[in-house]
Amino acid sequence: MLLSSTFIYNSMNTINHQALEQLHFVTELTELIRAKASSTPDEVEDSFQFVSFFPDFVWVVRDFILELVIDGRYITEDEYLEDALKLIPGKHPKIKYSNMPRECIRHFFPKRKCFVFDRPTNDLKALQHLENISEANLDGNFQMQLEKFCSYILTNAKTKTLREGIIVTGNRLETLVVTYVNAINSGEVPCLENAVTTLALFENAEAVRKAADHYSQLMAQRLKLPTDTLQELLSVHAVCERKAITVFMERSFKDNKREFQEQFMNIIEKKKEGFLLQNEKASVKYCQAELERLSEPLMESISRGNFCVPGGYNLYLETKKKIEQDYKLVPRKGVKANEVFQYFLQSQAAIEESILQLDKALTDGEKALAAVWAKKKAAEKETELLREKQKAQQQMMEDKERSFQENIAQLKEKVEAERQLLLMEQEKMLNHKLKVQEELLTEGFKKKSEALNKEINQLQKEIEATKKEESSVFSQIVGAVGKMVIAAQPGAAKLWDTRMKLFRPHLK
Repeated sequence: MLLSSTFIYNSMNTINHQALEQLHFVTELTELIRAKASSTPDEVEDSFQFVSFFPDFVWVVRDFILELVIDGRYITEDEYLEDALKLIPGKHPKIKYSNMPRECIRHFFPKRKCFVFDRPTNDLKALQHLENISEANLDGNFQMQLEKFCSYILTNAKTKTLREGIIVTGNRLETLVVTYVNAINSGEVPCLENAVTTLALFENAEAVRKAADHYSQLMAQRLKLPTDTLQELLSVHAVCERKAITVFMERSFKDNKREFQEQFMNIIEKKKEGFLLQNEKASVKYCQAELERLSEPLMESISRGNFCVPGGYNLYLETKKKIEQDYKLVPRKGVKANEVFQYFLQSQAAIEESILQLDKALTDGEKALAAVWAKKKAAEKETELLREKQKAQQQMMEDKERSFQENIAQLKEKVEAERQLLLMEQEKMLNHKLKVQEELLTEGFKKKSEALNKEINQLQKEIEATKKEESSVFSQIVGAVGKMVIAAQPGAAKLWDTRMKLFRPHLK
């Protein structure tokens, strides 16, 4: 019941009292399985939620010996099953006992199907060695019935799905089996909610790993270091982060406290910082190599004393200006281009001052003016570098805001989809209960019909609560993601305060 998506029950000859007696274990499911860890309000039995995760029910009657006829009317196999599941009127304990499996099947399995099979062959000797008979020698009707059954199962059997649309994959099945077996071995009742919680811990950790790895792979594929600008790297990061968030959202579930999403965001932030650092190092290395190449004639001239002559200072300035012009033409120097050049200029400051003072072609006044001009140019370069750093900081803050918006958008979409799925599930459960109630009333079981009112009322309350969640979903998401942004990205508190002012009208 907990692991299968289609439950096939075999019986022989007819659906009679004996066949139902053998299926009496379904009446004990309320004691053997729990849907939720906590008790249900208003003393409503936990079993009313079984329909949300129980498998489809298929009853196979082999060696069927009856005609599908009731009151002179031909009926289908499904109608035969439904007729057999009708409750027997009466208050005798034996009747009540006989009705219990009928009630449970009708309550717990909303989707029911029946198949009847003739004998595979009428040759009694052949029946004793059925495994050795070729398919061609089987009864023609049996072959058609078998084909019909196989076609139905192959077409309609679904992947096992838990509550709220959680699909059971191979790895998830293994985790569920271990969880249920451990519960049984420890003397506890297997609980779906607890199993899903355990499953979520494994799956969400894997979702973090998969999404983070996907981000790293995409960045490695798309990023060519050094990037020409910081914005180029941030643009690639934005695309890769968006795709990684999608991977995380698709694989994660029941991350109600957003702990795993916070882990994921922290990892992505650290990986981004790693790429930023790699980009800076690549830029520094490349720029230093280019400057070393371009300044080689200058350094040789300094070594030979070529500038220690009258007019040498102007010659030095022209050579240095040529280096700056050529350096500007070098493509894709990266984010550290100006900073590396500034360090180069600073390394030349003492040499430049020495050449200036040794130049006998200049008067003391001209030397003083030249020194002032050199300091002014150095200050301008420092100011330009400061503006560049401020621009980079602004771009980083804008990227944090974009990340905030992207996380909110995808989380909101996921939470809303989950809410709609839960609502559909609850309405499906309610419709089934209403159908069972109506059938019981039609069959003359008024008290049993009225006994379902508690379950129906509880479902209606849950549906109303789920519908009302829509207004609070947005505020919950903004609050959760905001805290994660601050935690994952130091210095983002100011950005968060700004965003909250913008979103506050939506939170009322």
